Amino acid sequence: MSRSTVSRGVRELKSGESIDPGRVRRAGAGRKRKEAGDPTLVADLEGLLQPSVAGDPQSPLRWTSKSVRKLAEQLTTMGHEVSHTLVAELLHAAGYSLQGNRKAKEGRSHPDRNAQFEHINRKVKAYQRRRQPVISVDTKKKELVGDFKNSGREWRPEGLPERVRVHDFKIPELGKAVPYGVYDLTRNAGWVSVGIDHDTASFAVQSIRRWWQTMGRRAYPHATSLLITADGGGSNGSRNRLWKRELQKFADSAGLNVSVCHFPPGTSKWNKIEHRMFSYITVNWRGKPLTSLAVIVNLISATRSRQGLRIRCELDERSYPKGIQVTDEQLASVDLRRDTFHGDWNYAIRRH
Repeated sequence: MSRSTVSRGVRELKSGESIDPGRVRRAGAGRKRKEAGDPTLVADLEGLLQPSVAGDPQSPLRWTSKSVRKLAEQLTTMGHEVSHTLVAELLHAAGYSLQGNRKAKEGRSHPDRNAQFEHINRKVKAYQRRRQPVISVDTKKKELVGDFKNSGREWRPEGLPERVRVHDFKIPELGKAVPYGVYDLTRNAGWVSVGIDHDTASFAVQSIRRWWQTMGRRAYPHATSLLITADGGGSNGSRNRLWKRELQKFADSAGLNVSVCHFPPGTSKWNKIEHRMFSYITVNWRGKPLTSLAVIVNLISATRSRQGLRIRCELDERSYPKGIQVTDEQLASVDLRRDTFHGDWNYAIRRH
């Protein structure tokens, strides 16, 4: 510290002025902030971040990420002397933060969306009061079999991550796994058939048949009807003719009247099986490469939840060819009874 600084401090003490002990400079002292000497800096920075400006095809930031270094470079070309650290400080001060995308746009919803939800809810409760089985069905995401990266992390010795392939190219001799799930809403129990061929309506109904023979019939020995809630598309889609024909075969063999309620378009995430069963399977095998079909079956079977979820899983090695056409005559043989409310989404198939 210089003598002049000490002398100045002595004079301040002798003057009797009150000095804030938390300050090292007098109020207003020190170097002025950059934005104070550059009144257009903040406005130009916010202008670069506005969608209307950044979306301009002539804007240099139109097709690049808005990193602090890119923003600093663009501000420099506009005549401002700034660094990327100053840009970061200004962004935080202005209330900006790093954010990712959020899935929130669902598009136009069907006008009868809520009414269909209420219809499904009433029907499920009615079946449960009568102690008839209610299941939610869907196909889980298809998985490549092999030493591929699986999202998530698990505890391992430090510095020894499990080594997996760099590229996710299908291994022909191992193929892929197609898990089709059946979730019992009343008993909080699930069944998963892991197929190795195509995800067709025949595979979907066969999975339901295996659930009934293995778990459902024992849990509901006096059942006369079954309610299925499903998405509106895919192998169990509302317009899938093969789905209806295969359900007729199942109804006849099981001695059950089968009712189906499909969720409206764009609402598959509300299907109970998604967040009551599939989500727990994903958590259970996070960070574990699905190196074989046996590994997949065991990981699914070992899935549990605090709410008491139990899952039984088996491999289905049958072949399910695609492209099977159902003629009008074959469809006419299905004893299809459409509900008065949205018969395209809600219908029953009575056993012959």
